[in-house]
Amino acid sequence: MILIADSGSTKADWILVDNTGKPVRDFKTPGFNPFFHDVNFVEFHLRDCDELNGYSPEVEYVFFYGAGCSSDELNAIIIKGLKSVFINAKIHVDHDLVGAAYACYNGNPNIACIIGTGSNSCFFDGENVTEEVPSLAYILGDEASGSYFGKHLISQFLYKKLPAELAADFNRTYKLSKAQIFENVYNKPHANVYLASFMKFYSNHKEHAFIQETVYNGMYKFLETHVCCFDNHKNIPVNFVGSVAYHFEGILKKAANDLGISIRSIIKKPINGLVNYHFKYKKVLEK
Repeated sequence: MILIADSGSTKADWILVDNTGKPVRDFKTPGFNPFFHDVNFVEFHLRDCDELNGYSPEVEYVFFYGAGCSSDELNAIIIKGLKSVFINAKIHVDHDLVGAAYACYNGNPNIACIIGTGSNSCFFDGENVTEEVPSLAYILGDEASGSYFGKHLISQFLYKKLPAELAADFNRTYKLSKAQIFENVYNKPHANVYLASFMKFYSNHKEHAFIQETVYNGMYKFLETHVCCFDNHKNIPVNFVGSVAYHFEGILKKAANDLGISIRSIIKKPINGLVNYHFKYKKVLEK
């Protein structure tokens, strides 16, 4: 059997398929990001997953695409955690951006983007994944991501610049003091995930002019920085994966249209596209 995973910093989607690509089981775990999680974290949450019970010895191949899996040293953390559970499997770990490129591929070159908890982009010609500008993560970059918008919302709230009705609902919903916010952002781990959790507030108020303007500006900045950097960005399709891109599809398309960018697809979860890619374009059992 073959196990394929798409992991962000918040959560991971997994699908177990047989050697013909037919789904056997799908499930979720917390996201495994080697910047924030160690081998024990990976092993614990996999062993704690009821859906995997009885299957792990039968897994022959694991293809894991994850946020933060950007070097051999970081990938080794995830590989070791996976190997402790899938003892009979050959394991391949790569960046979530590579996973996005594979999931969006339909046989033609394209630009693939992630807009979820974090954000990133690449060009995929069917063989090679190429980045033009780097992802700078949630402190320096991650334009249009959940963490980016969460940071903006909190700062505007603390600066008392939110429209009155939004500020009142923010207070009712979260009841947060400045000290509590600082504790979560500066002292506790996984600040990016904490910041991204405020996307629910955006969704609850997605028709509000302030929210629409904020999201539009963030999407525009992402496209300007991470898509317009490719010389051929107006001549080839651009694809997106990630919950923020999916839930704010209309605003994303408007920003893209204003920049002359053609969007082919916006996919909330790339996991099924990854299965399709491995069985249609790769000889999966030769990995």
